[in-house]
Parts: sequence; structure tokens; C-alpha cells
Amino acid sequence: MEYKIGMVTKGEVTGIQPYGAFVSLDEETQGLIHISECKHGYVKEVGDLLKVGDKITVMIIDIDEYTKKISLSLRALEDPQTFVYYPKKKRHYTKKGKIGFQSIRETLPKWIKQAKEDEKNQINSR
Repeated sequence: MEYKIGMVTKGEVTGIQPYGAFVSLDEETQGLIHISECKHGYVKEVGDLLKVGDKITVMIIDIDEYTKKISLSLRALEDPQTFVYYPKKKRHYTKKGKIGFQSIRETLPKWIKQAKEDEKNQINSR
């Protein structure tokens, strides 16, 4: 079978590694789902999501022209609306509920002053 980027196909998980899962697409062709392509969000262990022998549907997201290695994705087939994001940093919000730029507003005058000083020093050193 000739595989192309964007194609959705079925395969069987043949191996699990810390960096991803190997998937047999047919008797001669194998691809890799990198850990970052397993699902939206953080994946601690690939083995928590996939097991050897699982029959899965994947999307081909890349085919290396020279080595013919195939990169696969489960994430590309997920509905991004199911992804839950937990922010690690506290964000500043404006009155309208949108993320504000308070930290930039506070730092910008310092950056401008430093840039002017740097420019002045460069001109004086010529």
C-alpha cells in the first residue's frame, strides 16, 4: 500500500518505548507515534494509553523522504474541545475577562530606557 501524509489508516501496536509506540500498518510497514502525538495534553507514560496488540486508527503526519520512516498521530484525530488545560502560572485578566498585559506594561519603560542607553553607548563608541 502507498501511504501519504494526511491519510487515516488502521494499525496494530507492536511495541512501547518511553518516547512513543510502534505501530504496524501492514506486514511490511511500521510507523511511530511519538509520545507528544498520543493525545492532547500531558502524557506521562505511553503504556498508560496503549498496549501491545491494541488495534488503533491513526493519521500519518509525516513520511521521511530518505529513510521512509512514518510518523503517526492519535492526537490529530481527537476533538481538540476535549482537551482540558490547567495553567501553571497565574494570569492577569482585564475587566473584560481577557488576559492582560500588566507585566509587559510594567517592564516596557525599563526596556525602552535600556535600549536607548545601549544605542547611545554604541554611537559614542564609534
